[in-house]
Amino acid sequence: MSEFQNSFESLQQRRLPRWFDEAKFGIFVHWYPASVPAYAPLTEDLFTQSSKYGDVTAFTESPYAEWYINSLAIEGSSVHKHHSEVYGKKPYDDFVTEFFRESQEWDPQSWTDVLAQSHAKYFVMGTKHIDGALMWPSATHNPFKGSQYTSRRDLVGEACTAAQSAGMRTGLYYCGGLDLTFQGLGYNGWMSMLMATPQSSEYKAYATAHYMELIERYSPDVLWNDVGWPGGGDGALQLMADYYNINPDGLVNDRFDMIASAMGTSHCDFITPEYSSGLTKKDKKFEVCRGISMSFGYNQLDDETTYASAEELIHLLINSVADGGNLLLNIGPKANGEIPDIQRQRLIAIGSWLEINGAAIFASRQHPMGTLTSECGLSIRLTQGQDDATYAMVLGKPRSPALHISGLPEGPVHLLGVSDEIQRNGNTVTLPGRLPEHSAITLRIS
Repeated sequence: MSEFQNSFESLQQRRLPRWFDEAKFGIFVHWYPASVPAYAPLTEDLFTQSSKYGDVTAFTESPYAEWYINSLAIEGSSVHKHHSEVYGKKPYDDFVTEFFRESQEWDPQSWTDVLAQSHAKYFVMGTKHIDGALMWPSATHNPFKGSQYTSRRDLVGEACTAAQSAGMRTGLYYCGGLDLTFQGLGYNGWMSMLMATPQSSEYKAYATAHYMELIERYSPDVLWNDVGWPGGGDGALQLMADYYNINPDGLVNDRFDMIASAMGTSHCDFITPEYSSGLTKKDKKFEVCRGISMSFGYNQLDDETTYASAEELIHLLINSVADGGNLLLNIGPKANGEIPDIQRQRLIAIGSWLEINGAAIFASRQHPMGTLTSECGLSIRLTQGQDDATYAMVLGKPRSPALHISGLPEGPVHLLGVSDEIQRNGNTVTLPGRLPEHSAITLRIS
């Protein structure tokens, strides 16, 4: 008898795999045909826009370049205007053909190199997004588009091999709730998007066949579903049970049924707040996901001014981990598989910080204090390391060598990355004159 049955009660008995809680930092990849036009307006993140201006404006002017096909279908959108000016009446199908041609240039070793330098512990590769194109040589072709929407090159398998060569666990993203070849185009709000999930038995069989093929071919440690599933969480119970029985170390996210997962009535292993959505659930593991810019997919308009700085991303990682979560940071390669220079630089900068400060992040636990504040107003985030030491990460540059932190746990203090002895007098720590050139210094208190 299989350990897990297709019931909510059976799946809820499962404990979070330890590896995921200890990993803390992962890399997400959005690499799809939309990286050929590579265009979206430079706006605030989707959730901030929704709260400020409403759903219609947010979706019409979506910053997500990977949503190009949907934005194109909204009359008057920036993407619609751009497409008319640059491409005329060119059909999206042509981008799919161009993408599969350009992706032949991709060198997976270039990914291995930068992934290794990032020091991230896991990797989630995209397999199908809203346009329905398949990033692996699936035996189950799109019923409306045929084999032209299936990659002959095994982009998924080669990407997973590249990540595994960098010492990372691998997971797979699949958009189960949207496939615009099935349900049509032009959703312009959260409700219309969720209501657009195909519910037919034919679509469910199609998507399930893909998931089982992906599980059997690539043995993923994460199934990262998006937007929903036919029948919601109840409709995914059999898939989840089959997956757990194949891979006891595997995880599923909350997006088979995000609303029910937040209410605790649908099974998931972790919650996935995105950008400023802030969606979490008390006592449930969470994983913050975002792009380095406001888009997940590659946007040709992005530059140094629109990408988050290395400091911002390191602080996001620190805050996510100190609050008990993980960070899944996305890269959006160009159509030929090249990771844009600024994205590459950000991953390397985070990796450089982790080389010195990783003990405060990896396999750490939440500290009872969580957050302290220095006398000069800097936020201090605390974690409990695998070695049981307290790690106090200072978000920002201290104004003077004398750093006063009220409530700092007792014990000798060591500054990671510095060999000089650190003096402590009560809650005041005297730092060396020359600090590591990083976005956050870390005090180890033993």
